[in-house]
This record gives sequence, C-alpha cells and structure tokens, in this order.
Amino acid sequence: MTALPQPDPTPRAATGAHAAGARARLAPPHLHDVVSADGTRLRAWDNGAEGPTVVLCNGLGTSAYAWPTLLDPDCGVRVVSWMHRGVGGSDRPREKHRAGIDTFVEDALAVMEAYGVERAPFLGWSMGVNTMFELALHHPEKVAGLFAVAGVPGRTFSTMLRPLGLPPLANEAITTTAARGAKLAGPLLNTVTTRVPVGPRTAGLLARTGFMLPGADPDAVARAVRDFLTTPVDWYMHLALHTHRHQRVPLSRIDVPAVFVAGSWDILAGAKDMRSAAERMKEADYHEFRASHFVQMEHAEAVHALLLDFVERVG
Repeated sequence: MTALPQPDPTPRAATGAHAAGARARLAPPHLHDVVSADGTRLRAWDNGAEGPTVVLCNGLGTSAYAWPTLLDPDCGVRVVSWMHRGVGGSDRPREKHRAGIDTFVEDALAVMEAYGVERAPFLGWSMGVNTMFELALHHPEKVAGLFAVAGVPGRTFSTMLRPLGLPPLANEAITTTAARGAKLAGPLLNTVTTRVPVGPRTAGLLARTGFMLPGADPDAVARAVRDFLTTPVDWYMHLALHTHRHQRVPLSRIDVPAVFVAGSWDILAGAKDMRSAAERMKEADYHEFRASHFVQMEHAEAVHALLLDFVERVG
C-alpha cells in the first residue's frame, strides 16, 4: 500500500481566517486511493494542514466542501476522511448490501491505517455520528474522543422531523417511506438533479427554505451542493436505507469524552435527541445553536472553536 502523508503532531492555534473571523480560504483537499477490508476502493482525502490529526466521518454522500473551515490551511488540525461508497470517486461495493454503518466503520479503519493513524479524536456529522460511535463501541482503542455535529448515535430516521413535533415512530415511517419512493424514482430524478444550476445565488435561496438557514458562505454552500448532486439519487437512497438499519449504540459502554453540537431547527437530527444522548454519557458537553442541519456552515467559526478546544483537551 502506498504510504500516505504523515502528521505533524504539534498542536497549533488557528490563525488567518479563523482567528480573524473572515471567510475561510478553501484549499482543495489532497486525494488518495485506499482499499477497504472487502476490496472496495475508496477515495480518501486530507486537508494538508498541520496540527493534531482528526478523523472526519462525514455526512452521507457529502464532500470536504461541507466543512469550509477545515479547508483553510491555517485551520489548526490535520483532517483525514473519505468519500462514501459509490460517491465522489469511491467505487461501489461488489456486494450492494455492504453499504451500511458497519461497513463504514471498516472504511474508517482502512483510512486510518493508510494514513498511519493509530488513535485520534473523531469528528462526525449527520450519519457520520453513527459511524464514529459504532467504531468507538467496537474499537475503543482507536478513539480519543467524539465530536458529534448534527447527528445521533443510532436510529437516526426516528429523530428526523423533530421540529414538527411528530412522535419518533411517525418520523421514522414518513422518512423511510420517502427514501424508498425516491430510490424507485431515482432514474427520473437523476435527469433533474444533474441539470440543476448551482451557484452562490442558488445557495442564497436555499438558505431561506428552512432546510438550511442564513449564515453560511454561499460559495462554500454552492460547491458542497454541486458535489452532492453528482451522486445518483437511487444510489444515495440505497445508502440511506442501509444506514437506517443502524440501531442505537449503548452509550453506557462508551468511555471517552464527547461533545454534541446541535441545531435547534435541524429536521434531519433532532436537537432534543442529541441533548438526551449527551446526558446519558459519562463525560459529554452539549451545545445548541439556532441553526439547521448545516450548523457547521452556518456557525462555522463558533463550531470550529469548539472543535479546537476539544482536540486540545483530549489530545
């Protein structure tokens, strides 16, 4: 296996755009190929920055551009991550059922091995929170801490639509039915999603829908959305329905520090459920912002400051 770049472990304070609160300079991620346990080739990436290493378990089907603060060369942490199976240059698995959280754990371990990372703090967003908690449960020696953003450790679909005040069983029934319908309609929907023009103006309109709220850098949003729309709808829903099977992780068995960062208006991972998860852990802090599921973009500097504090504490 080709040796990938090794970290500079020296902790560094954020400078440049982060220290000044200015718009981050988006440096393209460095791309590498990594082979997972079942032979699936993954498109791994790192941000090329100096500092302590953080393993990012990203949101389902999303790219590095969903985290603009981490693409600033002066962000203060070295991030390693990967694109999900069948997304952004990663191959689809030969066996289609190998597309759930347990498989994503194998992918995370393969990426860590390729980058020479023995143990590190984990950063998870959305379904990535499921992945890192599952990894912490079965491979605790790999995890120094868990920084959970807009995600819950299992039964994610039951926490969706929380701002609407519906019971968990109704949330799960509605969202799984919608995902199955979108998967069936995927070939038709693909003809639409691949032709949607996405630029800063489109990103500005998206920020007024309620699904996303104002505050994010429109250029970063536009790039993240363009990347997301390259994944065929039917394959994305195939991944989503497999991740839906992930049950709640027994938090009493997780014995590392954690931070939960929630958005009050998040319709994909309920803030109430995130607060409950934090309260059930031995050592966890909870932070809530007036934000959507994209809290790390809408409150980029504040979330990044929390991350840096956490990495320094667990490092």
